[in-house]
Amino acid sequence: MPETAPARWWSVRRARSRKPATYRCPLCGEHLPAMADHILIYPEGDARRRRHAHVSCALAARRDGRLPTRDEWRRSQPEGDRGWRSLAARLLGRARPTG
Repeated sequence: MPETAPARWWSVRRARSRKPATYRCPLCGEHLPAMADHILIYPEGDARRRRHAHVSCALAARRDGRLPTRDEWRRSQPEGDRGWRSLAARLLGRARPTG
């Protein structure tokens, strides 16, 4: 089974194109005509690294936990690692005078 690029989280959206192209699904390795309904997946919101996948492959990967969304990934992180608020708290904590 082909592997997708390593990523902490994935953006996932439905797609369909009139472009007469054929892609290779990164999840199963089989051909995927662009004119068929399919899913675009891209790691960590980087649309330049997007890949076209079969709907059934993407749904199976989501069920298996191999394509977590950003929200799912963030919920899995320790409380201290949750984004800009913790970053701001750390920066402000360092800016305070100690004495």
